[in-house]
Amino acid sequence: MGSDPSALPAIRGSRAAEISSSVEDAIRTGKLRPLDALPPVRRLAQDLSVSPTTVQAAYRDLQRRGLITASGRRGTQVSPWPPLASRSVADVPAGVRDLSTGNPDPAFLPPLPDFLQKLRCRQWLYGESPYVPDLLDLAAESFRADSIEPNSLAVAGGGLDGIERTLVAHLHPGARVGVEDPGFHSLFDLILALGLVPEPIVVDDLGLRPEELEASLRQLAAVVVTPRAQNPTGAALDAGRAAELREVLAQRPQLLLIEDDHFGAASGARSHTLTGGQERWAVVRSTSKALGPDLRVAVVAGDAVTISRLEDRQRLGAGWVSRLLQGLVAEMSRDPGVQRLVEAAASEYARRREALISALTEQGIAAHGRSGLNVWVEVPDEAEALASLLRAGWAASAGQRFRLRSGPGVRISIGAMQAGEAQAIAAALARQTVPAPRTRSG
Repeated sequence: MGSDPSALPAIRGSRAAEISSSVEDAIRTGKLRPLDALPPVRRLAQDLSVSPTTVQAAYRDLQRRGLITASGRRGTQVSPWPPLASRSVADVPAGVRDLSTGNPDPAFLPPLPDFLQKLRCRQWLYGESPYVPDLLDLAAESFRADSIEPNSLAVAGGGLDGIERTLVAHLHPGARVGVEDPGFHSLFDLILALGLVPEPIVVDDLGLRPEELEASLRQLAAVVVTPRAQNPTGAALDAGRAAELREVLAQRPQLLLIEDDHFGAASGARSHTLTGGQERWAVVRSTSKALGPDLRVAVVAGDAVTISRLEDRQRLGAGWVSRLLQGLVAEMSRDPGVQRLVEAAASEYARRREALISALTEQGIAAHGRSGLNVWVEVPDEAEALASLLRAGWAASAGQRFRLRSGPGVRISIGAMQAGEAQAIAAALARQTVPAPRTRSG
């Protein structure tokens, strides 16, 4: 992997900031690609007629921002997924159904105009409580029902915002964070952008594998776990797996535990928490999948220290999450019609996942998706699999975005999948896919 440093585009500059900007620009424009090797410090210093200290400062800046990684064996490389806005998903051609976005089906989202008309609101002023009490009451009831302590709660601007604030509250650059592999690419980006180091931990259909977590445990400062609707595999903890993972975590009670419960009740799986034994923890529950992606509201439960630090940091920046949005989410969450809609969504998403997995299994293709909106399909060649789907009229997500060390695959999101399409999608993949060995449980 990587490239010959002598063949790389010219890196320019006489100061550390100029060198850093030059490398960043090359990554942004695609002249430097993920895993491309960068010149050793002394060689680049000689080429630029600067001191090695200047190049080291530039590399440290790039590493702090997650654009490059460094290890003694592999040298300095562009990060596998450098957190730059230019890495957007390719446009889907006209006439192709987009199964790549991970969006919920709009038919199962509450009608916003109806609730906006019913919403009772007023002008809120500086200095007032940042929270809508009704939202916290509903969240506390939900957390308590899932055996999650709700004594300390905060509201964040979406799931990743809650995760970011929790990581910043406890960790320093260079700390290692355990992440699921395959896992959510935006979480990888976030961790790198914070100057942290993602440590991949293998998942199967029941989530993190206990032996893999235990093998990495001593080097971790934190671990991020998706208890259900894991992205991209659809993994979901059951009671047995949760108990095994709690037993492993008990070896490091000071380890920061973050649960990313981004899908909630619409996932189609019960909640099984790993909290209870960790000194520092947070459970982040977003409303985006069940109520609508534009409702950037997540409620965070955690220990008192974590929630206090999260609130302190939020106060210095955004200040609070719009109370108008909080009120809207509370109004929707307690509505019986919305509750029925969420249940219907969970049932329909399960039907679509099961239909697709069954069709793929009939073709001898290994696929996974116990919960949520995604099915992870093991393939020998991602580019060929995506091309075959595209020729047949569907766009899916390349697995490379979700992988650190795990094998190839593609993610198919079932939010836009229509009745009767499962067999045709499986047939399209079968035209280029040889049976993949089953390396995951279930």
